[in-house]
Amino acid sequence: MANVTILGNGNMGKAITSVISKGGSTVQVLDVDDAATPIAGDIVVLALPYAALADIIATRGEQLVGKIVVDITNPVNFETFDSLVVPSDSSAAAELAAKLPGSRVLKAFNTTFAGTLASGTVGDDVTTVLVAGDDADAKSQLISVVKAGGLNAIDAGALSRARELESFGFLQISLAAADKVSWAGGFAVVA
Repeated sequence: MANVTILGNGNMGKAITSVISKGGSTVQVLDVDDAATPIAGDIVVLALPYAALADIIATRGEQLVGKIVVDITNPVNFETFDSLVVPSDSSAAAELAAKLPGSRVLKAFNTTFAGTLASGTVGDDVTTVLVAGDDADAKSQLISVVKAGGLNAIDAGALSRARELESFGFLQISLAAADKVSWAGGFAVVA
């Protein structure tokens, strides 16, 4: 099994920790305030808001070299809920990869809510985690960890697909914020 560090202990961090623990992997959970504690995992999940990524890069960038770094953020303009705050030809994951060239950056977990990760279901279907990235081995490792935790996982393609995943996450968030869907619900992938 894998050795995973989760940076962030909010709803998403807790839900991802639960999934990974169910699969038998070792999990280290760190809050942003735990800056003095070294990262132990080979896979590092950034379960933080988009705005926190710059600080993580500044404080922990060297510790992330050689690691699989999983970006779960949706760079939504939370003041207006009307757009993403990254350029239209980019993504939060692409920005992160450019700032962490020694890491294998993946996009995952951003198209699911914490409730569907924790329950393992969306309606009557098993929750599916979409994973994008340019490193096939890194994607395979994360997909194995997710599947071991009882969820489905799909290779969604190259890291350039992160833009579409972030747009999809934005759609889901904006629908929930407008009370059109439940924060405990979401979109299911039926394959």
